[in-house]
Amino acid sequence: MSWVLDLALRTVAVLGFLVFTVLFLIWLERKVLGRIQMRMGPMRTAPFGVLQSVADALKLVLKEGLRPDGADRWVYHLGPVVAVLPALMVWVTIPLAGGLVVQDMRLGVFYIVAISGVSVVGMVMAGWSSNNKYALLGAARTAAQMISYELPLVLALLGVVMLAQSLSLGDIVEQQSPWPYLLLQPLSFALFLIAGLAELARNPFDIYHADTEIVGGPFVEYSGIRWAMFFMAEYVNLFAISALAALLFLGGWKGPLLPDVVWLLTKTYAFVLFIIWLRATLPRLRIDQLMALAWRYLVPLAFANILVIAFYLYYQMPGWTLSLASLAMAGIALVPLYRHWSGRAPARTRTADRGGLPKVESRA
Repeated sequence: MSWVLDLALRTVAVLGFLVFTVLFLIWLERKVLGRIQMRMGPMRTAPFGVLQSVADALKLVLKEGLRPDGADRWVYHLGPVVAVLPALMVWVTIPLAGGLVVQDMRLGVFYIVAISGVSVVGMVMAGWSSNNKYALLGAARTAAQMISYELPLVLALLGVVMLAQSLSLGDIVEQQSPWPYLLLQPLSFALFLIAGLAELARNPFDIYHADTEIVGGPFVEYSGIRWAMFFMAEYVNLFAISALAALLFLGGWKGPLLPDVVWLLTKTYAFVLFIIWLRATLPRLRIDQLMALAWRYLVPLAFANILVIAFYLYYQMPGWTLSLASLAMAGIALVPLYRHWSGRAPARTRTADRGGLPKVESRA
């Protein structure tokens, strides 16, 4: 029974840590966005507004939950649960330091990929069961976006796994000595960053809950605690993607002087701040641009990256050759991408400004 008690205590500790982290991330994002936009952000609730997230959470818990007429009752109520559970279950195998993890799985990366893909089911359930055309459209966008960007994300992770020869996150961190994989695989890091932003639906990929287009996406008919569960899943996933970026590409908890946990949290929050900065900076993509980026550029680039890593491992080449090849492929890929989005593509492949339909050249 001792191992059961130990596992239960670790699980409760991780859940408490995640709840605190979500509240802190919401406050942090509002303050950083306010700073970027020349505002003060939350200031009323406690000094510097530090209790604003707690007040918002209490408001949502006490708020009445409404269910629209014609909604599928059971599917409607299960949607938020199915969306938030995978986000929490991912943290079973994400370590905060060497040995500081609920369960160090030998197939940790495989487990994370398998579990994280389930959250799209909760979004589809929420949109389909709401009896709302905008929610259903948001659910369709969700499925298309998350399935499309899952492939380059997995292939980016596969490159790291090939170099480390292990699926354990602890082993991957230990293999990043003396150089982190960011220096060896800058292209894999870029693929992971772009696909991760799309999986999180953060700017510029916040397509499926675009307020100006479909008034909130698959959870437009939700309120109260059920609405809060969707956004809890979003912020837990934001912290998970940032922690994975630190573990897989930035050396994890490796660093001088400071404790391991401090190093990992520092790298994780640096990535979080970078994502928040992108939200305040970049405009939203159109749906045709979103899908074109995934299938026309990221997926072929990810497969080419896997082939280069396999070539590097088979011939046991020096590390700098992999870094140069990765940077060269990224530079080559930027040329057609720039031509596509700047409108300088050939006439037969150029798309219209709206709708993604082929542009017809006038003969007059």
